[in-house]
Amino acid sequence: MCLFCDIIEGKIPSTKVYENDYVYCFDDIKPVAPVHTLVVPKKHFDDIRDMANSEEGSKYMGEVIKAIDEVAKIKGLETGFRVINNCGADGGQTVMHVHYHVIGGIKLTEKMI
Repeated sequence: MCLFCDIIEGKIPSTKVYENDYVYCFDDIKPVAPVHTLVVPKKHFDDIRDMANSEEGSKYMGEVIKAIDEVAKIKGLETGFRVINNCGADGGQTVMHVHYHVIGGIKLTEKMI
């Protein structure tokens, strides 16, 4: 089992922001901005490429996009936010379960990640 699978199953505590049948969204434990929420598909995909090459991946990606919008509404990010996905070890991915960082709550610059 992976870390995010354990969080989704409730084996590891998290601060839930939003959930539906396809995604689980929770606050990052090491935030880089006032708002830093992770959007994680409930089905395990190793990374975005794994998701892209799966028959179910398109359905889950659609739900991820909807969940990102819900998180932005819940967190009050009406004026903007950033979405980041790290893919693979060289891309900075440390948990090998595809996930998306929703970052905001401050004015972001082009260079800030």
